[in-house]
Amino acid sequence: MTMKREVEKLQRMEEQARLGEGKKAIDKQHAAEKLTARERIDLLFDPGTFVEMNMFAQHQCHDFGMESRRPLGDAVITGYGKIERRTVFVYAQDFTVLGGTVGHIHAAKICSIIDLATKTGAPVVGLVDTAGARIQEGTGTYGYIFAENVMASGVVPQISAIMGNCAGGGVYSPALTDFIFMVEGTAQMFITGPGVIKEVTGEEITMEELGGAKTQSQVSGNCDVVAKNDEECLKSIKKLLSFLPQSFRDKPPVVPTGDDPNRCDERLLDIVPDNPRGVFDMKKVITAVVDNGDFYEIKARFARNIITGFARLDHFGLTC
Repeated sequence: MTMKREVEKLQRMEEQARLGEGKKAIDKQHAAEKLTARERIDLLFDPGTFVEMNMFAQHQCHDFGMESRRPLGDAVITGYGKIERRTVFVYAQDFTVLGGTVGHIHAAKICSIIDLATKTGAPVVGLVDTAGARIQEGTGTYGYIFAENVMASGVVPQISAIMGNCAGGGVYSPALTDFIFMVEGTAQMFITGPGVIKEVTGEEITMEELGGAKTQSQVSGNCDVVAKNDEECLKSIKKLLSFLPQSFRDKPPVVPTGDDPNRCDERLLDIVPDNPRGVFDMKKVITAVVDNGDFYEIKARFARNIITGFARLDHFGLTC
């Protein structure tokens, strides 16, 4: 009977951790046209493959009333699973819990996941939705994450998705990763917000103008891919992963496409003009050459005088 009570207690804790800070907070997230962290994870991973780690972690802050507010998980969900049958590690910040703010335990969970991904040789995806550093715990929490980002650089693919209004450390870390995705309309990334800009310079600017997807993808070039909503963003991340190797030790995945490598495409005769000074659509040339016309473009909105992205030729990955 004692063991049964312990199991029931564990089940109640799991239910509490999955609910976060309650239905009201979840409804508010949905009202902002955003999915919750757990909903995002469910869409990203193959069904039934995600394994959560450190679900019951709690912050250790006992100042400013924080001792009475210690949600399980500490506002970030971490773990690993399969995406198209390949192992991928993930951390998803939960904005419904403490605004997804980053304290020492929160940062330790993220660092643990990046470290495991590096040692295992598997990509790591960060679903970023945070109000920034948890000021009640002081400064320095993000430094640990930055160090892990640097150590993992060039070892495993690092992908960040900005899926909310993120500032400060919430965008420093993604800037150190390999690819940045943003959700149009609901995601912003900036070092400091419009209020500080107005106070210092006197300029009035909206969050979208300062750090929205349009600004970051067209002006600064920080954003690699823009999605219309959370669902499209997660689907696009999965598509990118299909072109990337697991780590620097591996080759990109080979995917049978059914496209005959010896085929000829006579459309090229019409696309490319005989006049060397004539203009033509280079994207049409790329899609005519690569397997099944499947070209995944990176930074499509930035520096449009050059086209970059991923495709396949005779099943093998190709960087254009």
